[in-house]
Order: sequence, then structure tokens, then C-alpha cells
Amino acid sequence: MKRISTTVVLLAMSLAMGNEINAEDLAPVLEGPYLGQTPPNLTPKRFAPDIISTDGWEYGVFFAPGMQKLYWIRETKTDTEPKQEFVVLEQKDNKWHERIISARRGTPTLSTDGKTMFFGRSYSVQTNEGWSEPKRLGPEFEDIRIMRVTASSEGTIVIDEAQEQSTLRYSRLIDGKRGAPAPFPKEINTGKYNAHPFIAPDESYLIWDGQRNSPVRNADLFISFKKKDGTWGEAIKFGSEINTNTSEFAASVTPDGKYLFFNRNMGPDNVDTFWVSAQVIENLRPKE
Repeated sequence: MKRISTTVVLLAMSLAMGNEINAEDLAPVLEGPYLGQTPPNLTPKRFAPDIISTDGWEYGVFFAPGMQKLYWIRETKTDTEPKQEFVVLEQKDNKWHERIISARRGTPTLSTDGKTMFFGRSYSVQTNEGWSEPKRLGPEFEDIRIMRVTASSEGTIVIDEAQEQSTLRYSRLIDGKRGAPAPFPKEINTGKYNAHPFIAPDESYLIWDGQRNSPVRNADLFISFKKKDGTWGEAIKFGSEINTNTSEFAASVTPDGKYLFFNRNMGPDNVDTFWVSAQVIENLRPKE
């Protein structure tokens, strides 16, 4: 006998009684840290199956400082064509509530203090009235097709660009003014499709995805650690528990420093979000 889901039963009862029903009323109740999900160890797990990680496409999950807001981009199907939307889950009274912010605009990320949200070459700042109108990073950035921006606690930003021979660059804040973007050294800028950087809050490491020594386009995650003399170490490829024969990309570490999040290509039109203990980073850190 086929089983009928609780959602279907509730919907049928509501329609029969002539009641309107809110989609959030039918959604699973999410409570507790990390949407109530059981944390992973050193083996990556799909994050929030059927909630965040569905049979469709989602990208760029990131928590705000304080871990009470979770942002991501997802694609929804319509009668005409798919559309991408920017979504947030907000924790109130220990329960998580979904809100659609807008249609997708760039590739959103947050500064470490949560007061600046980046959208490629533009950004908004938090005010007493909400988020400001978009501002531009500056004229030195206008000719770079930036996909993702990531920021350290010192205000340094790292950017990528949307092209095959892409270059990862950084820009420091000097006396409150943003410096021109400068390229990272060859230890990082080697191979193709270097993209989606994540700079550690203390700037001690950089994670990104790219294609190296592979004839097939297949993104892998790499990390470089900053040495005591300020130079960058050789790129280290994450192990086979993270990098597979498909593409892994767009990694970031949660503001509490406990988990590494990343996307994995699961098949046609299906990208899922995975998470793993941030200990995988420490396991790769060179001993000095």
C-alpha cells in the first residue's frame, strides 16, 4: 500500500474545509542550531536534505555572525522558465522561518561583522533602516567580472573573475580607503577556473576551487596557508573525502569556525550543499 505524506493529507483537509493554508505551515518545523541538523564529523554530509539540499539547484549557503540567519540562492521551477531567488532562514524563538529576499542579484556574501553584504562589484551596508542602496567597490574593479567577494576581519577582500584563465586578487583597506586589487602569487593562481575564494577571518588561509592537472573540467577544492613570513604556501588539494570525480566548489567556513560548507554537483540540474567538520582544514595545516 502506498503511503500518503502528512503534507498531502493536511492540504487535502484544508481544501475540503475551504481554508487557506500557508506554505510555511506545511513545512517541517526547524528548531535549534544549524536548522536542527545533526553535525557531521570528518565525512561530509548533505546539509538539511529536502530543505536546503533538494533535487534541484542551490548555491552559496552562508550563516550570518551569531548563526541566527542562513542565506542561500536557489532555483525554482515555473511554468515558463526556471528563476533564481535569494532566500534567508531566520531563527526566532529557537525556530527557523523562511523569507524570500529578492530575485538573485550577484553572488551574495557577508563581511565578518555582518554589516556589509557583497554582490560582486557592488555592496550594501547595514543601517538603522535596513540595507543601504548598492554602492560600487571602486573604478579599479569595474573591468573585472567578479563572481564572489570574501572579506577578512581586517577588511581585506578577495575576489575572483568569471573566465577560464581567472586570477584571484586581494584588496586591502589602507587608512579607510580600498586599495587596487592585486593578484595572489603563482602558488594560488595556477591552472584554470580559479574561483569562489574564501579568506579566513584572520587571513591565515585561503580556500578556493579550480582545475589543475586535469584534462576534464572538474572543479576541486584547494587551500593555501599563509606562512610566518607573510608569503603563501603551495596549494594543497583537499582529500578524496571532499573532492570527488564530480565538481566541488564555493566553500566557506561558518562564523563560529566549526564547519566547512561547500557545493557539489550531483547531476544534471542538481547541486547540493555539503558540510564537514572544519578539522579537515587543521589536518592539512603544515607544521612549522
